[in-house]
Amino acid sequence: MNKQKIYPQWFLLLPLALYALFFLLPGLAGILYSFTDWNARNVSQIQFIGLANYLEIFQSRTAYAQGIFNTLRFTIISNFVKLIPALFLAILLQKGLQGQNFYRTILYLPSILPFLIIGLTFTSILNYNTGLLNKLLEFLHLDFLKQKWLSDLDVVWKSIFGVDAWRGIGYVMTIFLAGLNTIPHSYYEAADIDGANFFQKLIYITLPMLSGAITINLVFGITYGLKVFDVVYILTNGGPGHATEVATTYAYTLYANGRYSLSSALNSILFAITMLVGVLVVRMMSRQEVAQ
Repeated sequence: MNKQKIYPQWFLLLPLALYALFFLLPGLAGILYSFTDWNARNVSQIQFIGLANYLEIFQSRTAYAQGIFNTLRFTIISNFVKLIPALFLAILLQKGLQGQNFYRTILYLPSILPFLIIGLTFTSILNYNTGLLNKLLEFLHLDFLKQKWLSDLDVVWKSIFGVDAWRGIGYVMTIFLAGLNTIPHSYYEAADIDGANFFQKLIYITLPMLSGAITINLVFGITYGLKVFDVVYILTNGGPGHATEVATTYAYTLYANGRYSLSSALNSILFAITMLVGVLVVRMMSRQEVAQ
């Protein structure tokens, strides 16, 4: 009997059992409850109602469908406003800029801070009457630039994206830096001999060689965007009105109000979208890596 082939399989049983008990089974239970009328008033008399919860979510002009749309919009835009600046910052810091370790630390630091601290700080900074930003604009005699950063429909999403980018750019940049350090310098030397400019080297060398780092950032960014909660909840609590509500804040509110099955249905939809988009991104980027 070859014990080397048996023991690793047995060792996997305990972690698999713990994973199933604490992660898989609760997830499956949530999906099952989404097909019932489970709420705070009928905990002991749960009935199967089929797709009624899902139909309620996707009915035209419902707030829940708007929350899903806002989640998708946040996912797309937040990745865009972080990936591009983070890439160019990584390229700049990878070229031997004086004091680069200091700048790397400063840029990465916000990503390890608890968002409760970040959110409360920026809520104070962006306050219309007493916030530091508007006070600074007044001091510089730029009163026309003052905005109701967290309560005006025209600027509230820009404020959310700005705060989220401030926190996340350093993390994305660090992954790009790790990818840049794996690119042989001889490629750039050969490109310099051929007279290639910065953008030609970026398109034909840097981006293709960074496909792995781009995939990681996209998967992490999409996963984060689709389950975003803290940045919206702390900064605006879904306001003004319900303009900045996302799927997770709606699910939280529904559960807090005792509508457990509808909250489970909304979470199930979000889980399905996350899985689908994540798999599609990984497959697409993997095909590009193989082609290269």
